[in-house]
Amino acid sequence: MLTIIVASTNPAKITAVTDAFKAAFPQQLLTTTGVNATSGVRDQPLTSEETLLGANNRVAHCRERYPDADYIVGLEAGLDDNFTFAWMVIEHQGRKSTARSASLPLPPLALEKIAQGMELGEVMDEMFDQQNIKQKGGAIAMLTHHLLSRSSVYQQALILALIPFLHPELY
Repeated sequence: MLTIIVASTNPAKITAVTDAFKAAFPQQLLTTTGVNATSGVRDQPLTSEETLLGANNRVAHCRERYPDADYIVGLEAGLDDNFTFAWMVIEHQGRKSTARSASLPLPPLALEKIAQGMELGEVMDEMFDQQNIKQKGGAIAMLTHHLLSRSSVYQQALILALIPFLHPELY
């Protein structure tokens, strides 16, 4: 049984992690638990570097609390110029692997509101008359007419971050 700790209680992130691990390890039984973990960065990271730091901080925070977990997964969404994306950090037996999700171009009005201090989720809620979209399909779902979701895009990046654990002899 693989124990996976997700450094978030966001259902979209937990679903993405669960689905990615099930796809990568189809013969394994696994348990995925989402926990509250501090990122140590702004609620809305504004650079790639800050976003990666947040994901790494979440992993470190959880490893201290869950030393026996097989995998710790930190996901942090943020901005990079006019795009939103997320860093995935997976730690297993002291080794880390990272991958970055696809980048979503944001509308100018959203960027303006973020520059004024709003979080992207709040902006999307306002723009699309939604409530708590960040824990559902996210900005990605709203801007793609639900062709993609936050979970689906994160799942792809998580599978990429799992590559070194699927092929440890190569890494």
